[in-house]
Formats: sequence, C-alpha cells, structure tokens
Amino acid sequence: MDFRNRSHRSASTEPEINLIPFIDVLLVVLIFLMLSTTYSKFTELQLKLPTADAQAAKDRPNEIIVSVNSAGTYLVNKTPVAQRGVLALAAALAEANKAITVTPGKEAVVIISADAQATHQSVISVMEAARQTGLNQITFATQKTGAK
Repeated sequence: MDFRNRSHRSASTEPEINLIPFIDVLLVVLIFLMLSTTYSKFTELQLKLPTADAQAAKDRPNEIIVSVNSAGTYLVNKTPVAQRGVLALAAALAEANKAITVTPGKEAVVIISADAQATHQSVISVMEAARQTGLNQITFATQKTGAK
C-alpha cells in the first residue's frame, strides 16, 4: 500500500485507463442488438409470378403436363379432367402415367403449367394428386420474361 502523501508522487505518472471492461460492455450490447433486431416482414414482398428466364422447353417422352387455368380447370396432357377434386386428378395422373413411355431408369416428371391468376390451392391440389399417384418429380413451367 502506498501511504505516502500525494504531494510526494512524481508529476510524470499519469492515470491509466483500463479499456477491457468498456470493450466487454460494448460486446454485450452488440450481441443484444443482434438478437433483438427485427428483419423485414414477408408481407411486404411484392411478387409477380410466373415469369423466368428459362431455356426452351424440350419434348421428352416421360413428361406429364398438367395445365391449370385461372378458373381452376385442369388439363392432363391436353385432356380435360371432369372434376376438380384431388382424387379425380390423381386418377387422371395415374392414367397418363400408364399411357406415356417412360425411359428405363427414369421416373415420369410432372410439369405444372399454372396460370398466373390460378389459385394457390389448385396448384397444391396438383402436387397432392401427384404425391398420391407416386410421381415424386415435379417442376413448374414459366414463360420467358419478354413473352406476353
């Protein structure tokens, strides 16, 4: 312990600032801000579907094309489906799967070509019917960005 009088200290010793506690506090504040930050909400996204820059469509023998218009009517390989239910659509997909010539070692691909104004439920119904039929490879058809 230093019991000397303050007047006896040399004038050359300056007080020292310890920065380690200050840095620790700043790191805690930074972690708190990172964890409590809210990001942009998904409801603010503006989406315009279905346009994409895609390659030209190739005609393959193991494809089943399902078209959905804005009214919710289905066409499986250009053949209209009488009912709108998932079961009727699954039956039409199973029939179309039997009619196509599948390349050995490759599974049939379901291509969903939905209108931009088609309901989300109608597209989900096509996906559910494909799952029930056992067709696991599904893709979506889009138009080129410049096409109208």
